Amino acid sequence: MSRRAVFLDRDGTINVDVGYPRRWDQISIYPYAFEAVRRLKAAGFLAVVVTNQSGIGRGFLTEADLTNIHARMAEEFLRRGAPLDAIYHCPHFETAAIAAYRLACACRKPEPGMGLRAAAELGIDRTRSFMVGDKVEDMLFGLNIGAAPILVRTGYGAIAEPKLAAMEFRTAFVADDLGAAADWILAREIRTG
Repeated sequence: MSRRAVFLDRDGTINVDVGYPRRWDQISIYPYAFEAVRRLKAAGFLAVVVTNQSGIGRGFLTEADLTNIHARMAEEFLRRGAPLDAIYHCPHFETAAIAAYRLACACRKPEPGMGLRAAAELGIDRTRSFMVGDKVEDMLFGLNIGAAPILVRTGYGAIAEPKLAAMEFRTAFVADDLGAAADWILAREIRTG
């Protein structure tokens, strides 16, 4: 049986968006993110991070830097009783400074590659899942993988909200932050059974 997931953007959704961090000490996780993930996991959802990391292709950090950051993030969520099921990233960018990463790929959000890979590897039913993020690209990614897109107003969310309105793009919900997004998902689960 396929499982449900909440796909989570990283910067601006789980943690403060500071640009292109290359060290763990530059990451500041929103305090409510741990509780939100813990509650979603308790309700049976997988917690899957999907993050564009073009800073690698731009030369601001290395794959090793990112691996360290994500290992530390996974450890911190696990320590707080909110284990992440997977973290996927895309290092590519069409005008990347590093030639090996200079391409238009199928994994850079809003393209569906990371979501399709996660669904295949983790047995996820994308149509019973959600995507939570703070950018237009996150909402389009949700649409592209068949998951319900939820915009958070943290990070770039306040900028993305009027852009989405101008595009006449209908999100499933607009939440103040990841905690409020989790509240809405869980309340919806109770309503729909």
